[in-house]
Amino acid sequence: MESHAWPEHLLDDIYYFNHGLHQRADHFLGAKKRCLNGQSGFQFSVWAPHAFQVYVQGDFSSWANLPMEQVPGGVWTLFVSGAKLNQCYKYGIDHGDGVIEYKIDPFAQKFEIPPKDASIVWESQDYHWQDAEWLARRKDQDKYQVPLQIYEVHPTSWRRHPDGSTYSFKELADSLIPYVKEMGYSHIELMPVMDHPLEASWGYQITGYFAVAGRYGEPEDFKAFIDQAHQNGIGVILDWVPGHFNRNAYGLSYYDGTPTFEYADYQRANNQGWGTLNFDLGKHQVQSFLISNLFSWIEEFHVDGIRVDAVTNMIDLNFEGQMTGHGDSGYQENPQGVAFLQKLNAAIHQAHPDIYMIAEESTDRPGITHPIAEGGLGFDYKWNMGWMNDTLRFFQLDPLYRPSSLRLITFVFMYQYKERYILPLSHDEVVHGKRSLLGKIPGNRFDQFANLRLLHAYMLAQPGKTLHFMGNELGQFLEWRFYEELDWAGLGREYNTPYHDFIKRINQIGLHYPEFYQLDHDPAGLIIIDADDLEMGVLSFFRRGSASQEGSLVVLNFTPVDHLAKRIGVPIAGDYQLLLNSQDQVYGGKVQAPSTCFTSEAVAMNGQPQSIVLDVPGLSALIIRKKINERRRMLIKE
Repeated sequence: MESHAWPEHLLDDIYYFNHGLHQRADHFLGAKKRCLNGQSGFQFSVWAPHAFQVYVQGDFSSWANLPMEQVPGGVWTLFVSGAKLNQCYKYGIDHGDGVIEYKIDPFAQKFEIPPKDASIVWESQDYHWQDAEWLARRKDQDKYQVPLQIYEVHPTSWRRHPDGSTYSFKELADSLIPYVKEMGYSHIELMPVMDHPLEASWGYQITGYFAVAGRYGEPEDFKAFIDQAHQNGIGVILDWVPGHFNRNAYGLSYYDGTPTFEYADYQRANNQGWGTLNFDLGKHQVQSFLISNLFSWIEEFHVDGIRVDAVTNMIDLNFEGQMTGHGDSGYQENPQGVAFLQKLNAAIHQAHPDIYMIAEESTDRPGITHPIAEGGLGFDYKWNMGWMNDTLRFFQLDPLYRPSSLRLITFVFMYQYKERYILPLSHDEVVHGKRSLLGKIPGNRFDQFANLRLLHAYMLAQPGKTLHFMGNELGQFLEWRFYEELDWAGLGREYNTPYHDFIKRINQIGLHYPEFYQLDHDPAGLIIIDADDLEMGVLSFFRRGSASQEGSLVVLNFTPVDHLAKRIGVPIAGDYQLLLNSQDQVYGGKVQAPSTCFTSEAVAMNGQPQSIVLDVPGLSALIIRKKINERRRMLIKE
C-alpha cells in the first residue's frame, strides 16, 4: 500500500521551511496527490521534529497506523497508494513512552464538521474564475484613494433558515452579495471562516488554518462566493488570527509532544484571557506556516484584504497583563512579534501590493501603518479604536450636556494623520452586555434614531475609511447573538426602515463623491471650520477631494436644539447643493422638504472668506456640496 520514496525537491522545501523562507509550504506539507511507480495516491507529509515516530491512519488503511519515514529537517512523509479525495485521516504522534496522540493535519484543506475532528484528503480543484476584470482594476488603482466601506459579517448569523439552520456560502452568494451591493458597501469583511470547533468563538479560535470550515460548504463554494462578489464589484476581506490558536489537544497544541507552534516559555505561550496558545512568532517554521497560510488565502481564493486580528497581543508582551498576571501594567514590546509582522507585510506587499493589510491594534504605539524602512510595521490600515471609544462615549451622553464634552469628538483631529485609519463600529461593540448601537443611546425612539443617523453621517464625513458590523444598518435594539439571525423583522417597526434607507444613502454618498475617499490620509482633504463650539455643540468642517474646486461642507449638531439662520464659513465661493439632511422626514426625521440650494456670500466667517446661511435642526447632520458645472467637471477630469 505504501512506499517510502521521497517527492522531488522535498529536502529543498524543508530547508526553506526551516529557515522561515517558505511562502507556500502548503505545496509540500499536508496530503498531496501523486503518482508513484504507476500507482496513484497521496503523499502525506507533516512537520513534527521531536516526535519519536509518526503514523498516518485513515479510511485508506481501515484506520490502521501506517508508519511514516523521518526526513532530515523534522518532517515525516509517506506515500499511500489508493488514498482518495474525501477520505478521512489523522496523524498519530508517538511520544516514545507508549502513548500515541492523534492529531489533525495542520495543512489540511478540509475537515469533518465538528464535533468530528478528522482531516479530509483534499486537493484544490480547477476552479474557473471569472473575476479577471475585477483583479485588473484592483491592480491598477491607488488602493488608498478609492472607497473602502466595509460590511462586517458573521456568516452563520446574518441570515438563518426558518428551522434555525445556517446559510452555506452558496446561499450567501445569492443573498448577501446583492444586499451588500444594494446597500452601497464596497467590501464584505468575513469574521474567520477557517476551520474552528466552537461556534461561540466566532471563528477566532482556529484549528485548521488552511481549510474553510465545513459548516459553510466546500472550499470551491467559497471560491464561487468570492468570484460572484467580484463580478458584482464587491471586495472580500478575511479576518485572520496569526497571534494565537485553539488549544484543543487534537489540534496544533504541543503538536509533537513538545512546544512546536507555541512558545517554549509557558507564560508566553499561555493566552489566559482567551484560553488559547500564542504562536511562537520568532520560530522560523511558524513564520513559514503563517506566511504560507496567508499566501494561500490570497492566491487560491482571490481575497482582497486581510484584517489581522489582535495585533496588540502579538506586539505587546504584557497584553492584558499576561506577563504580570494582574491586569494591564504597561506596554512591553515583543521584538519577535514586531519582526514577524514586518516580515509578513514586506512579503505580501512585494508579491501582492494591491492587497489590503489591516491591523486591529489598540495601543498608541506609533508606526503601525508606517513603512518598514522607517521602523513601522508596514500595514496599510489600522483600526482607530480610540476614535471608536471616544465617539461611542460621546453619543451615550445626554445630548443637552454634549457641548462641554465636544473634545471627545474633536480630539481625533489631533492625531488622525499619524496613521492610515479605518473607523470601526464592529461586532465587539454590540456584545457581552455592551448593548446594540440603538440601545446605547439615551432618549425615546425618535431621538435614538436621530442620534443613530447623526452618528453614521458623522462617521462617513470624518476622514478615514469605515466599517459597519451587520445589523448596525437595521437599527436593531437587541445585541448581536451569534446563534440566531439578525432582527430582520425589526424593519417593520417605526423608524427602522427609513433609517435603513438612510444608511443606504450615506453609503452612496461615500461611493460617488470623491471628497469622502480620495484624501482620507492627507491633511489637504480637510478644512476645519469650527471645532470649538462648546456652547452650541455644532461641529463644522469641509472635505475636499483631488479637484480643488469640489468639496462638501459638513455641519453636525450634536444637541436637540435647533439653530435657525446660522452663518457658517466656507472656503470656496459659489452655489451649494444639499446632499443630506439627516432630519429629513423621508429618513424618519422632523424636517419636511428641507432647503436644497444655497449660495455663498462674501461675508467672512470662521476664518473663511465666504459663508452660507443654514437652518441646522437639532440632532442633525448636514452635507452640502459645492456645485460644479459640467464644463468645469470635464476640464478637471482632463
